[in-house]
This record gives sequence, C-alpha cells and structure tokens, in this order.
Amino acid sequence: MLLALALSVLPVPVAAEAQQATKVPRIGVLTLSTASWAPNAEGFRQGLRELGWVEGQNIVIEHRDATGRADGLPALAGELVRLKVDVIVTQSNVAALAATHATQTIPIVMAIAGDPVKAGLVGSLARPGGNVTGLTLMQTELSGKRLELLKEVAPNIALVAVIWNPTDPPAAGMLRETEAAARTLGLKLHAIEARSSADLDTAFKAVAAVRPGAFFTLPGSLFLNNMTRIIEFASRRGLPGVFPTREFAETGGLLSYAPSLGANWRRAAVFVDRILRGARPAEIPIEQPTKFELVINLKTAKALGLTIPQSILVRADEVIR
Repeated sequence: MLLALALSVLPVPVAAEAQQATKVPRIGVLTLSTASWAPNAEGFRQGLRELGWVEGQNIVIEHRDATGRADGLPALAGELVRLKVDVIVTQSNVAALAATHATQTIPIVMAIAGDPVKAGLVGSLARPGGNVTGLTLMQTELSGKRLELLKEVAPNIALVAVIWNPTDPPAAGMLRETEAAARTLGLKLHAIEARSSADLDTAFKAVAAVRPGAFFTLPGSLFLNNMTRIIEFASRRGLPGVFPTREFAETGGLLSYAPSLGANWRRAAVFVDRILRGARPAEIPIEQPTKFELVINLKTAKALGLTIPQSILVRADEVIR
C-alpha cells in the first residue's frame, strides 16, 4: 500500500518538470507607432535568432501598437501583462511608462527611450533598480550637433524655426541644448510649440510667419508620427532642415543625424536574451547608443539650390541621390 502511494506521486514532479522544460517564452513588444517598429522589426528578430531565439520555434512575440495614440498604451500594456509575457520591450518613454504602470514585476527592456532618469523610469543609468533596463537615444546631446550640420550645409541662414512638444519630458532639455548651440553659431532660434497632431497646422503657419532660413523639429513620437506632413511643409516652403531620424531624410528631408534605431533594436535583443536566461533588469546597466547615422538627401539639396560640401558628404553614412 505504501509502495503504491509512493509510485502514485512520483510522476507529478516529473510531469511538472517536463511542462516547465517545454515552456515557450513570450516576448511582449509595446510600441506607440509603427514608424519605428516596422523598419526595425526584422532586425530585432534577427538579433534574437543570433542568440538562439527563433520566433515560432522557441519564442513567441506578442506585438501591440497604439497607432500613434498615447492614451491607448495603458490598455495594451495591461493586455500584455494578462498574457503573462516574460519580458516587455518598449519603444518611447510613454510606452515604457505605460508598461511600468501595468507591472512592477515583469522585466521591461527599453529599445528606444529618451532620458529614463528624468522620466522617472529608473534610478540611474548604472544601477536602474526596479524592473526596467535597456537603451537611451542621447537626443539631448545631439540637438546642438544637428544645428551645426545645418549651418555647414546652409551657411547663409540667420533665423531657424524649430517645432517642439513641451509635453514630451526630454524636450525642454533638448530645446535648451539647441538654443545654446544656436547662440554659439550666431543663429537666432524661434521655438514654436505643438502638443498634438491637431496643433501642427497652426505651428506651420507660425513658422511661415517668421520667414526662417531653415526649419526642423525636435525628436519625439508626435513628429515621427506626422513625418510626411512635416516634410511636405518644409518642401512647400523651400526650407532646409535637419531631422532626428533617418526616416525623415528618406521621406524627403535634407539631412538627418541620429542614433541608429536599427542598432538599438538589435541590441535590445541582447537585453532580452540575458533576462530570459535569468538576469535581473535592476542589475543590467542602461546603455547609450554607439552608432550614429548621417543621411543626406541630394535630391532635396538640388531642389533647394544647395551644394552639400564634400567635407560632409564623406562623413555621410548614406547619400540619397
């Protein structure tokens, strides 16, 4: 009788171990818009494959996209939590914040983020604490560099208009950096606010009213989601501009200088791999980008009557002809 009882309980832990061994990890991906995710999704998957994680074989990827509506992110984050994903990968500060409000236990990897310390996502870059880690974009530091490039390409400009979103937490710091660079370069900067897509037409009218020599936007999901409208406005007004992601230059903007979003997404796969293998996000330092891309659109330069200096052409990662 005792032997029968012993034998009857033995298969239970064995079955549990087998079930655990065959558990397929689920990776949640939470994006504000497809503008960043779509061009880089395959790079993220490739980064995972290089580390032994193949979608449809030993991992499942659950992607949720807010189609540009930040107010939709909390519900999507909650949906990923209910699916019991093993890690959530986010694009943008607002997506990361929505994820942290939905869970304090599921690890969160920021593939793309502004200043996560100022946004209240982590305690520090070296020691994030909590359940968040990942990569930043260093956009504040790059604002001045973009203005320098614009001045090199269009040396006769005196007044530059910039549209910015004051509701975006990193934007104030980026604007201060850009204003400081403008003073150094002897340029006058005219800043115009836009808090939503509905504000853009009014902002465009304000730009036209000051008759600047050049125009651009600060980084932010609002402007990425309205990239085509922004580039069409710059084209109609004949305004050179330098923009915060390569997609702007590919769409018709004159210049873009930015961290490689593709490199960030591929690197995010490394963070996911470490977490799936047992690392704690609190102990994984947040990384800053190491690859930056300068993209020049020569077709736009020709339409604007500008000649791109050879000193800039040789530094370009891509020249669109």
